[in-house]
Amino acid sequence: MIDSNAALLARRRCHFWLGNFSGDNFQYGKFQAYCIFWAKQGVLVLQPTVSDRSFQYGDGIFTTMLVDNSQLVLWDLHWQRLAQSLQRLQMPPLNEQAVKLQAEQAITTPSQVVKLLVSRGQGGRGYSPAGFHEPLVYVTNSPLPDYQQQRQLGIRLGVASLQLSTQPLLAGIKHTSRLETVLLKAEAEQSAFDDLIVCDQQGRVTELCAANLFFKIKGQWCTPKLDQAGVAGVMRLWLLQHMDVQQGYYPVTALDDATAMFASNALMGVVPVQQFKQRPFNVDEVRPIQQLVPFLAGKISC
Repeated sequence: MIDSNAALLARRRCHFWLGNFSGDNFQYGKFQAYCIFWAKQGVLVLQPTVSDRSFQYGDGIFTTMLVDNSQLVLWDLHWQRLAQSLQRLQMPPLNEQAVKLQAEQAITTPSQVVKLLVSRGQGGRGYSPAGFHEPLVYVTNSPLPDYQQQRQLGIRLGVASLQLSTQPLLAGIKHTSRLETVLLKAEAEQSAFDDLIVCDQQGRVTELCAANLFFKIKGQWCTPKLDQAGVAGVMRLWLLQHMDVQQGYYPVTALDDATAMFASNALMGVVPVQQFKQRPFNVDEVRPIQQLVPFLAGKISC
């Protein structure tokens, strides 16, 4: 269990600038954030090293949490996914109370983003995970993007040419090996659309670049099964618990019969699709679902 006073002393204000590392200045981008780095047994680390396995091999997992009214939103679902991912990757379990404490201490404004990344550890050479018994947890915060326009007006979707590789063992996990996502984001930014629908190598609809996808066919809301590829988002899980949704394998041609669509993730919540390829959708079909989401209720004009 981590001593809270020691953790508070270890919380250093880090200035993130484009440049080199000096003292508490760490290169990562042009914003500021609190960085808390610590291990399961309370070993405090003020910055990652080049020997960290999440840096060397992508041997880690992460989750990105919304802070609303100074509270971590959907914490239970974030923790559920983290704990299940640790088990599947054969990493030691973490103490939920200690991890949540550090995440809460990273909150500095009523509305922002807190990111929690777990690495198998640091040190050693080679791929073998043997000998790593204390995962490292990295907690950072950053400003919350403004999704209000997308929530209100909707987004335009195309279809990505890049397809996701299938690996059932990793399917659903938000791991730090995200090269496919990086390339997909680049493709989306070079397209004429706001985001792209991504299929796996069998041509099955899987997700968007950084969100899950729901679509209505013959009056039934549907979403792809994610047991072969993709990331099982916590907002998706919340919606599955509160809606009648059919999960299945859908070829991209099945979307020709869709009458409504929306995207979901933990930060933006539910965002309607106003256009798929050249076909328009009525975003009002998604309004009742947006009103279901606690942190969106009352914030969307119907």
